[in-house]
Amino acid sequence: MSGDAAALWPRVAEGLRRDLGARTFDHWLKPVRFADYCSLSGVVTLETASRFSANWINERFGDRLELAWRQHLPDVRGVTVRGGAASAERATALSAQPLPAFEVPRPAANPALLGFDPRLSFERFVVARSNILAANAARRMAMVEAPQFNPLYLCSGTGQGKTHLLQAIAQDYAAAHPTANIILMSAEKFMLEFVGAMRGGDMMAFKARLRAADLLLLDDLQFVIGKNSTQEELLHTIDDLMTAGKRLVVTADRPPAMLDGVEARLLSRLSGGLVADIEAPEDDLRERIIRQRLAAMPMVEVPDNVVAYLVKHFTRNIRELEGALNKLLAYAALTGTTVDLALAEDRLAENVRSARPRITIDEIQRAVCAHYRLDKSEMASKRRVRAVARPRQVAMYLAKELTPRSYPEIGRRFGGRDHSTVIHAVRTVEALRVADSELDAEIAAIRRSLNS
Repeated sequence: MSGDAAALWPRVAEGLRRDLGARTFDHWLKPVRFADYCSLSGVVTLETASRFSANWINERFGDRLELAWRQHLPDVRGVTVRGGAASAERATALSAQPLPAFEVPRPAANPALLGFDPRLSFERFVVARSNILAANAARRMAMVEAPQFNPLYLCSGTGQGKTHLLQAIAQDYAAAHPTANIILMSAEKFMLEFVGAMRGGDMMAFKARLRAADLLLLDDLQFVIGKNSTQEELLHTIDDLMTAGKRLVVTADRPPAMLDGVEARLLSRLSGGLVADIEAPEDDLRERIIRQRLAAMPMVEVPDNVVAYLVKHFTRNIRELEGALNKLLAYAALTGTTVDLALAEDRLAENVRSARPRITIDEIQRAVCAHYRLDKSEMASKRRVRAVARPRQVAMYLAKELTPRSYPEIGRRFGGRDHSTVIHAVRTVEALRVADSELDAEIAAIRRSLNS
């Protein structure tokens, strides 16, 4: 029966990835492996290499794992995740087995590489004007020779290739330094492991592991905004690595100077190397990326007008562009349909709508000020007269409605206001829209101007 349950794990995992989102799943559940299923107790046992990760998954996702398993195996009455020595021994045993034909062998001397995706290499990273500085700097960071700059700070919007470059750096660095200690983690995971180490009284081990890195790569730094204790520990980690001549690469969705809520000394360290911006992909880059993907699938025929359609409508980032292409090709393959422009327009209509450029808080503030004829500086001012305070509340309300920013982030963009002020503004405007038809019409007009 355990064998039957093992065969179900990939389906369970795919459902979890879809329900929880790719980012959450990849951070926590992707490394999990099936271990055992006891038909007498109805308990599924899963494994991961770290005790901390196992405890976190059990606490945060235990109920969700149990529900996901029951959808495929109704007799399941519980799910537990174990980590640590037993899992490490099992991982070692598995690594000794022959690799399947479709996997790319990696040097046994550097087990750090086992966590990386061979598809995310420099060879598969398409370079153009918008990303050439970041790409060349990333290659330099991976060379045997010490780079002229350290740290390397890569910044761009989501889906522009930052994580691809992190993975490429790690793999090339490992090839040039076979015994190197490489750590790649998200800033969010850094924060969670730091908090877990503090609560578990294991700070010495946490510090020692990070400071032993020859190359430390931190993804999505913006997730530690406002987390003072985490920033302090990150600052000490960076200082120790820099002093020891180790290499550091950091990514974020904006330049250091725009990271509101980050301690000044940390910003100074991050700005002290090279800050390389990745701009929105130009038409030529988007077309070349599609052509590269199609070249790897010679049996698939995609007309030029379909390629042009994708290039025209998916301009915001590479991830959305590739996602649309994958969706189109998957539908055609599963239904036996020929790929043509009509199919693309039909199957990708929703993707096109969601791919339209997102509205920013700055754009909202400008639109509100234009409507109420105010200077934009009033959005951050301390003035409380009704002629200023009400438009400011409207702008806060629209910022929460139209952007993915959190209450604290919105508050910082309105003169460093507390998150409770933003919550009050949102609730006030929600109530007024019901009772005040004039205000409701004004907000609708501002939304139309933003959408146009």
